[in-house]
Order: sequence, then C-alpha cells, then structure tokens
Amino acid sequence: MLKRTRGVETVLRDRLRTDFQTTLPRFDVMAALARSEAGLKMSALSGVLRVSNGNITGIVDRLVKDGIAIRVQVPEDRRASLVRLTRKGAEEFARQAEAHEAWVSELLSDFPADEAEALAAHLKTGCIGEEPE
Repeated sequence: MLKRTRGVETVLRDRLRTDFQTTLPRFDVMAALARSEAGLKMSALSGVLRVSNGNITGIVDRLVKDGIAIRVQVPEDRRASLVRLTRKGAEEFARQAEAHEAWVSELLSDFPADEAEALAAHLKTGCIGEEPE
C-alpha cells in the first residue's frame, strides 16, 4: 500500500510541476484554504496539513506574492492574521483540482470500488486488518 501511495504521489508531484509549474505542498495549502472561505490562521493551517508553521510560512509568502492568497488582520487579535485565497487563487485552485482529480482517478482506475470503500472504512477506524465498528 505504501509503495502504491508513493508512486501516486510521485506522479502527482511531476504532473503538478509540469502542467501548472507548482508543487504538491503548494497545492495542499491551496486546497486547505479553498475549504475555508473565512480563511485560516497560520497555526490552524499548519494543523490541518500536519506540518510546522515554518513549513507553511514560505509557501504562504509565495502565494501572497503571486496574488493567489492574501493575509487579513484578525480584528480581535492584532498579532494574528487569516490567510485566504483571492479570486484569482480560487480560480487557479479549481483548475488544478480538476486536473488533480482526473489524475487520481486515472492512477487508481484499476482499484475496484468495493475494495476502495472497504479500505477507506478501515482507514477511518485506524484499524487495518480489523473489522470496522
């Protein structure tokens, strides 16, 4: 399973770089921001992606520089800001997400749907090899 996952990830990284001149971590940050219209604090963003604030900061800085995201001051907390996608960012993410979904579907097309559903159920429980509750 790990070998297959790494193979899919490698292909996705290559295609994102080739087709969109972007990286998988940048795509992941955009995906997290796309799910939150109100925006996310940096700590929440790093929590969602399960990486350090330091890893996120450089990516967000580049997204802001490229006009893909903006930082908005949090009124109640002068030290904090929210990060959100701009209209341009939302449009670009939608374009990339459509291609990403097609690639994943293509790469996993030989994986039967019933097996995928069973695996997803097992992964949700965290108990691979055990029956889901």
